[in-house]
Amino acid sequence: MPHGTLERTAPSFMRQGPTPRAQLILYSALALFLMVADARFHVTEPLRNVVATALYPAQWLMMQPVALFGRSSAYVESLETAQAEARQARQEWLGASLRANQLDQLELENERLRQLLELRTRTQVSAKAAQILYDTADPYSRRVVVDAGQTSGVQLGSPVVDALGVLGQITRVHPFYSEATLLIDKDQAIPVLNVRTGQRGVAYGDPVLSHGGGMELRFIQASADVQEGDLLTTSGMDRVYPPGLPVARVVRVERRADLAFARVYCVPLARVQSARHVLLLSPAGGEAPQVPAAPEAPASAAKKKARP
Repeated sequence: MPHGTLERTAPSFMRQGPTPRAQLILYSALALFLMVADARFHVTEPLRNVVATALYPAQWLMMQPVALFGRSSAYVESLETAQAEARQARQEWLGASLRANQLDQLELENERLRQLLELRTRTQVSAKAAQILYDTADPYSRRVVVDAGQTSGVQLGSPVVDALGVLGQITRVHPFYSEATLLIDKDQAIPVLNVRTGQRGVAYGDPVLSHGGGMELRFIQASADVQEGDLLTTSGMDRVYPPGLPVARVVRVERRADLAFARVYCVPLARVQSARHVLLLSPAGGEAPQVPAAPEAPASAAKKKARP
């Protein structure tokens, strides 16, 4: 055998070094030591920052397709949403324009009929914007405090409305603020008109209804034509609320054979629980006229009566 072909390294069974078990124990102990040291002393924090800084460009490049796909999806969804909202707004605008044209025509016809019948024209109602500050602390009433009072020209009994309908009525006026009683208060009542049938009635507050407060249309005959979904508006019979303001919608009608009246439950259209900005209307009948004081009797007449 040639001399250059001899293997100069020791065979595998003659090699010296730690056994695999010893290596496992060593590396496990080292890993445990590094974890404890990193958790207690943050010894690997600089190394972690360096590795994160070095890998950031690669991470950014790998995330670009995902981000691009997300932006594309969001753009498509926002575009579709904007188009749908534009179509809905266009339809609502067309409907509102049609109703406005019909309303102008109806107002013109109404004015001509009033002139023909020589009826008294309706009083124009003024409105004042206000903001609800807080609810009153009385747990047995449903009242709110608004930031307008006598100095702002607020009158006692002024209707309070929001963008959806009647909210309540001013029941106490102070110089700089006022208290308004909501429609769902147990002591509050409002004359209403069923738009579908033209039947008049009186709706009372019912704060204990299961839907968190509502109203009840009382003294309605059991045979009366009242259905779920009927719209109730102010009738104007009390000369406080202007006629035609939305008040409530019928949600349940209970009729019993042993009762002469039906139980009609309604839900207010106004946001009685979350209203923030409201309008204070002047009472439809205006301010109550002042009763003139009785004229005092002349002094001479009083002396004549005093003589025997």
